[in-house]
Order: sequence, then structure tokens, then C-alpha cells
Amino acid sequence: MTTPRHRVSVAVSRMRGAADAVVDASVWSMDAVETAGTLVELTRLEAQVSELKARVAAHAEELHVGQNVGASSAASWLAHETKATRAAAYAAVRLGRDLEAHRPTRDALAAGRVLADQARVVIRWVEDLPDTVPAAKVAEAEAHLLALARHHDATALNRLGKHLFEVVAPAEADAREAALLAKEEAAAAKACRLSMYDDGQGKTHGTFTVPTLHGATLRKILGALAAPRHVAATQGPGVVRPDTPEAWGRALCELIERYPADRLPTTGGVSATAVVLLDLDVLLGRLEKAGVLDTGEKISPALARRLACQAGIIPVVLDGDSQPLDVGRKRRLFSEAQRTAMLVRDRGCRAEGCDRATGLHAHHKQRWTDGGHTNLKDGISLCPWHHARAHDTGYRTTHHPNGDVTFHRRT
Repeated sequence: MTTPRHRVSVAVSRMRGAADAVVDASVWSMDAVETAGTLVELTRLEAQVSELKARVAAHAEELHVGQNVGASSAASWLAHETKATRAAAYAAVRLGRDLEAHRPTRDALAAGRVLADQARVVIRWVEDLPDTVPAAKVAEAEAHLLALARHHDATALNRLGKHLFEVVAPAEADAREAALLAKEEAAAAKACRLSMYDDGQGKTHGTFTVPTLHGATLRKILGALAAPRHVAATQGPGVVRPDTPEAWGRALCELIERYPADRLPTTGGVSATAVVLLDLDVLLGRLEKAGVLDTGEKISPALARRLACQAGIIPVVLDGDSQPLDVGRKRRLFSEAQRTAMLVRDRGCRAEGCDRATGLHAHHKQRWTDGGHTNLKDGISLCPWHHARAHDTGYRTTHHPNGDVTFHRRT
């Protein structure tokens, strides 16, 4: 750095020098009162420095500092030069610009009366006010938030800022709040996300984003399922309650298993339930053999036997009693039992090369109108796309002895 000439540069140089002077100073001899006071003063000093840095950063952006070395912006140059993150560098520039338009907040930050994160909250909600609000009312709103900042941290201040419009226009506040909530809810609905993956070691992982309403509802449901009283009632007294994350994880599993089977949507005409395949000897405990889900995953014999008792699970017991599956020509559409049996048999779309295993359709190999039968022998599982090809006169359908199907475009 060159020899400082400007009063700001001189002050920064002196502050650096003062900080250098105490690098090796031990703090063990400071008593509790002085330590507390010093810590508060350091926090106030940090706020003052952040305001000064933001002011200089905004000025650097105006001067295009860094342009001589090919930097795209002063913020980009600052990030490279100091090894700060680009987000932090751009935030400093943005804060400097914002403070220029909000002098009361800038003065409060420069005096150390508010912290940088509080200042950002004040600016955010003041700028969120409609353009129709008179300038005098805007100034009143900013002063109101700065006064609240004396007693609330940035998080609490942000919650209070949502109600700032009530200060400047109380008669219109309810309608505006309703509009804001509707906007937030629409954005939350659009932001809904759920991602899941199986690690191949018996566990499925995932993350999700849901609107506040559904998050609060899920939290209440899982909290009830994880409550000690519920755990004792369902698992017996004396069961040690696990840590909260584990308890909520188990509660989510219980919620999935207890979902009413009659409320499940259908996919391909079959309820979206887990289908467990197990031998009759496994069900009766005479044989220890893994159960298989219709999606291909394997589960332990003990879990398969337990799931056979669940309302939301369809146990398909091979060689055991089952519903009548061959209804011949009495009906055109396959029954749910027939569709389930086909899914169990086919384990996915039977079109050669297709790996689709969910949302499958039941298809007659020979069209019902041409004398085909509604039974397992004449039925096959196809994904929606290949089912459409099977009824597309532009394609020729070939059924192979192993049960697979191929399609060829007619020439």
C-alpha cells in the first residue's frame, strides 16, 4: 500500500498499527468487567469498520478498481486480492450502495449502534415498502426499525420487519400482509423439492423442501409419533427414547407404514403400495429367505413377515391362497388383483430394453375386441409409452417366448 494521504486511509493505517501493537498482548490479566466491556467495544468497532469498508468498496466500484489487471469488477478484484469469497466481496459493495440511500442506517452503523446484519435487515424492509408510501412515512419506518435494533438481533428484527407496513399504513396492513403471504406461499409451492437415493446398503437418503404449512404439519405429526407416551404405547414400557433425529426418522417410517391403504393413489390401475414377495414357508417361519419388493429391493424374512400384517402393504404369498385371477371374457378391464400379479411376474415393462418399473399399464396381448381374454396368460405389463406403441398402427408388435415384446415401425 502506498503512503496514506486521505484521512480515511490514514485512519485505517493507524487502526492496523493499533491492532499490530496488541498482537502479542496477553489478556489473562483482564478482569471480568473489563473483558466484558472490551468485547462489546470490539463488536461496536467491527460494525464501524464494516460501514467504512462498505463505503470504500462502493467507491472502488465507481472507480472500476481492478480494471487495469482485467478484473470484471471491483468486487471480483477484492475477492481475488484478499481471498475473500466473491459473495462477501459483492455484499460489501452492495451494502455500501444501499447505505448511500439510507443515511440514518449508515450513521447508526458508522457509530456502532447497529451491526452490519441488522443494517441489512433495516434496508431490506424499508425498501420493500410500496412506492406509494410518502417519503416522510418511509423515514419514520426506518427510524422505527433502528429503534427496534437496540433491543433485537437481526433474526428477530427480520420478523418484526415483516410488519413494518403496519407502522406506516395500519389501515392497509391486513390486505398487504395477505398479499405477501399469498406470494410467499406461491413461491414455496413452486420451490417444492424431494430427492431420494438408495445407497445399496439398506438405507435410502434424501432431502426435501416444502411450504411452511406442510412443514409445520409434518413436524407436529412426527412429534406426536416420536413422543415418549406414544413410543411406550406402541413399543412397550421401558423402551429408551432415542435422540431426536433418530426418533423423528423412526416416526417418519411409522407414518409411511401407517398411511391408509384406501387413501393411496393408483398407478397403472394398482394402488401405490409396496408389494412384498415371499414363499409360504417364509411367512410361516419354516424358511429363512429374503423377501423381495416388486421394485427389486430385498428385505429380511423377519421384516417381510411383519409387513404382511400391515394395511398398506400387499403380501403376495407364492403358492398360498390368492384371489381368483382368471376372469376370462366376463370383463374387459384387468382387476387390481390381476394387475398386481402381473407386476409381480413381469417386474417392470416387458418391452425389450425398457427399465421402467413404476406406473405400468396392463395390456392385452390379443385385443379384447378381437377375442382376447382378461387373464394373466393374455396380459402383460407395459410402460405408458410402450403401451401407446402397442396400439399404434404404425408399429408392429412381436411377443417373444421369454415374455418380452419388441416394436418395429412399419414401412
